Amino acid sequence: MTDADRSGADTGAQVAVLQRQVRILEKKMARSEQNRIALEDAKDRFDVLYQKTISELDEQRGLVEEKNAKLESLSSKLSKYLAPQVYQSIFSSEQDVSLETKRKKLTVFFSDIKDFTQITDDLEAEDLAGLLNEYFSEMSQIALKHGATIDKFIGDAMLMFFGDPETRGVAEDAKACVRMAIAMQRRMAELEAIWRARGHEHPFRMRIGINTGFCNVGNFGSAARMDYTIIGGEVNLAARLENQADPGGILLSYETFALVRDMVEAEEQPSIEAKGIRREIRPFALRSFLDETKPERVIQCDRAGLTIRIDLDRLSGEHRREALDQLSRVIERLRDSA
Repeated sequence: MTDADRSGADTGAQVAVLQRQVRILEKKMARSEQNRIALEDAKDRFDVLYQKTISELDEQRGLVEEKNAKLESLSSKLSKYLAPQVYQSIFSSEQDVSLETKRKKLTVFFSDIKDFTQITDDLEAEDLAGLLNEYFSEMSQIALKHGATIDKFIGDAMLMFFGDPETRGVAEDAKACVRMAIAMQRRMAELEAIWRARGHEHPFRMRIGINTGFCNVGNFGSAARMDYTIIGGEVNLAARLENQADPGGILLSYETFALVRDMVEAEEQPSIEAKGIRREIRPFALRSFLDETKPERVIQCDRAGLTIRIDLDRLSGEHRREALDQLSRVIERLRDSA
């Protein structure tokens, strides 16, 4: 074979190789185009699915927000029928909605309006409803400010208690209740003037009874309808004290007075009896609580064997000197007897 023949054979082989490479390249390009088309088609389908998903999520979000708004509205409406503490404990799952009770030492507050039956006969129904709602609204605001659990309104009466579902300790609960009662009677004195100015000849005058003792507290009723309330002889005693209180007055049981004696001035009243209570009931009527005396201007101590109450604002110069002389003699006698 000549050199020319060998050269032609090599060229032909190279051409064949190139042709095969070209065909392979063409096939790859064809597959690449197919892949590109498939990729674009998949992208288009993904975009459609994505937009549909976003639209459905927006719709679901709108439904959820609408349902949440309805639930919040319903929750807000239901809260009007429950004491805030009870409502909070139920919705935070701290307390089960079941027929369960417990025995706890509580301070019980009971109040009503003196001669309410006579007042209802003298007022038109619309005036009575407006006056009663204003009275309950004013007293409820004070109660919530001091942390009371509002049990119920019974006609013109109010039943509240301290110590459940939240408590600051028996003594502090009793003090909070008494502070609340004093604030209520002070506000009632202001409202009495307002109501008289409106033309009400016989404005409301509230009586308050307060007692501290063990009560059954919890859900009473049936599985279909229950009420969170308190029962027991100590509750009856609070109502009995209220019935014996003067209009505009506050009457405490000894059990309550013993816990708050360092912050109030009280006068013991004749013993009374109450249904379900066997012990002697010694009531104490609060005195001078309508005065807006600043606590820091009163020196007060009341414990076994020692009772002191000094109102610095009511002591004149001469009386103050006499008080100093008396206190000096008391100190000398205490030292001599030690």
